[in-house]
Amino acid sequence: MRLPVALVLIMLTSWANPAWSSDEAWQALRQGGTVALFRHARAPGTGDPANFRLDDCSTQRNLSEEGRRQAQRIGDQFRTRQVPVEHVLSSRWCRALDTARLAFGGMTKPSPPLDSFFSGRDQEPAQTQAVRRIIEGWRSTGVLVLVTHQVNITALTGIFPSEGEMLVLRPRAGAGFDIVGRIGL
Repeated sequence: MRLPVALVLIMLTSWANPAWSSDEAWQALRQGGTVALFRHARAPGTGDPANFRLDDCSTQRNLSEEGRRQAQRIGDQFRTRQVPVEHVLSSRWCRALDTARLAFGGMTKPSPPLDSFFSGRDQEPAQTQAVRRIIEGWRSTGVLVLVTHQVNITALTGIFPSEGEMLVLRPRAGAGFDIVGRIGL
């Protein structure tokens, strides 16, 4: 399998870039004004079953026990490191909602732009633009947490995150955002 040259360059740049350190990313989160963009925690498999229904978690791919523990560790790390979480938005898929709720509790709100478009690639441009607007519009001293899916994060940033991995973003004053770092939990 051959990877596109751009993807290889992004991967090499991310591994070699010292600005991608976890310490710097945690510091940026503690300072606030940032966005924590998460891929949901461990949920074995790919995509969703053929009988998938948004209103029925039993028809979806869900968090494993390892994924549930991973989500709880995410929340523990945020509390231990005194990260000022102000707002939490999540995909409406059960694995994303469960990740957000196990980590951040009742402050989690479902947000359709964060829904997976794995099986509906035609939705990608509109959803990616909507998420970009959410990130670029974040103006606060606290942290905005977004819990979504690999396809969404890759479309937005060009990065293929692991399950439970977080990208720390800093919205720019005009438009766009900078990637401060990546944290795998």
